[in-house]
Amino acid sequence: MKATNLYFPTLREAPSDADIVSHQLLVRGGFIRKLAAGVYTYLPLGWKVHQKIAEIVRQEMNRIGGQEILMPALVPLELLEESGRDKVPVLFHLKDRNERDFCLGFTHEEVIADLARTDIQSWRQMPLYLYQIQTKFRDEPRPRGGLLRVREFTMKDGYSLDFEDAGLDSIFEKNHEAYARVFHRCGMEFVAVEADPGAIGGSENREFMLLAESGEDSVLQCERCGYGVNAEVAEIRPKPITVAAPDSVPSAEVVDTPGAHTVEQVCQFLKAAPQQLIKTILCRSGDRVVAALVRGDRDLCLPKLGKAVGEGLNFELADSETVERVTRAPVGFAGPVGLSGVEIIADPEVLEAADGITGANQPERHLVHVQYGRDYTATQVADIRTAGAGDGCPKCADGHYRQMNGIEVGHIFKLGLRYSKAMGVCFQDETGQNREIIMGSYGLGISRTVAAIIEAYHDEDGIAWPISVAPFDAVAIQINSDDPSQTKAAEAIYHACRSSGVDMMWDERNERPGVKFKDADLIGIPIQVVIGRGIMQGKVEIRLRSEKGHQEEVVIDGAPLRIAEIKADLLNQLKPD
Repeated sequence: MKATNLYFPTLREAPSDADIVSHQLLVRGGFIRKLAAGVYTYLPLGWKVHQKIAEIVRQEMNRIGGQEILMPALVPLELLEESGRDKVPVLFHLKDRNERDFCLGFTHEEVIADLARTDIQSWRQMPLYLYQIQTKFRDEPRPRGGLLRVREFTMKDGYSLDFEDAGLDSIFEKNHEAYARVFHRCGMEFVAVEADPGAIGGSENREFMLLAESGEDSVLQCERCGYGVNAEVAEIRPKPITVAAPDSVPSAEVVDTPGAHTVEQVCQFLKAAPQQLIKTILCRSGDRVVAALVRGDRDLCLPKLGKAVGEGLNFELADSETVERVTRAPVGFAGPVGLSGVEIIADPEVLEAADGITGANQPERHLVHVQYGRDYTATQVADIRTAGAGDGCPKCADGHYRQMNGIEVGHIFKLGLRYSKAMGVCFQDETGQNREIIMGSYGLGISRTVAAIIEAYHDEDGIAWPISVAPFDAVAIQINSDDPSQTKAAEAIYHACRSSGVDMMWDERNERPGVKFKDADLIGIPIQVVIGRGIMQGKVEIRLRSEKGHQEEVVIDGAPLRIAEIKADLLNQLKPD
């Protein structure tokens, strides 16, 4: 396409609300425009990238036997009431003119379950794998990061239906392999990790994380065995616990700590190390309140707390009113000594905190010389802290975690009977008996992948797209739009490239060369063909966006073939093994 016909309004400065690189470059490069918080319009360049990623996903889903469908975005709320997900906080709710309740689909497990119970009667109709690429809606409380955390987004979501566990295991692994091929073809380095299933539920699940410094998730991987896991659910290899002898620590003593309610403030006031502090964190799941204890330099992991206390419980931090009712003190002064009426769940490290410091359950006061077993005990001791670098891997004897930042771009789940039981999704097996269908769910964020690729492929000048997803394969940069000889050469190369399957943009705008070069670097087209003074010798210059300093001169007639060769080489580098 000619640049004069292309709608790509580039900006020299990023908007003030663009807080990460991909957001800044998507807006500056004319790929997207904001309509409302977490809601974006895709401009031509952005939609081309989006569709290229979607097509790669579609090819890989079809390769493993997937059949594409399209389900409604508008979902009757009664379906989610059946599954128990009608109270999920990210749902967009609405009513029709007859006051019937609907929601906008955030995932479609209930819809596929309803489809299955309508059409599938026999085991002979399975296994079946259906998928869609469709718009999803989530009422995010704090949209951020451009396309990374939005209210309206595009996702590929697939659903498997089977009559036996072995079939679920098989399609689960096929999806894992297909996702690996998708991300490899998109040029992405990723790690597949265990994670929290969240509102979708199920048993085994895997999360696909693109490694990037700006990633909002912490990814842990064992340096020895390679086991990967999201830090929010990572278990830690148990080790022997050594509790200090009660008589080795002075008696507990209440001390005044005016204005000190954070770990940093208390440590500074008492001249103590964070490892001495025992944080008492009140959490609730419905009407159930527990006190979680972790060391002062550690963070509590809410999913692990829920797993420790009772499978399926989703805990959140208690509000200030609950904290004051239970502890009789403001937030920041809770402690386990004398605390009654709630369960106390202690992380193993807390037991080893000799001469500990805790809140005194009194305003502006803390307890010093606190000792486990003498001054307080726990209802349960369990691994409830967020794991980090250096912690022991639970899958091998002597490995330890290394920590990286990641962006979630895919998540696959073994749902089992989670939705089939709740919604009565049954079939008749080979013996004539009724059984529930075994389900799996497989999500991949198309729009999120657009942003994630930029987080991995950019420099100070802009985006450097992998050629498989770039808006154009090549750009012909005509230095002087008024020079007939340059125009003739550019036009010949442009038409020859398009005829040979190279998608080329021809920048023939009446702009300064510097503007054209800056725009080419900003929008990140992989192959740059410079048509300038070299045509006096019958040559043009070819540059690679991803390799600054790489340039070669070729004769005008040979340029289209050389460009096609470079494209093929770049694509070959992205082929899965």
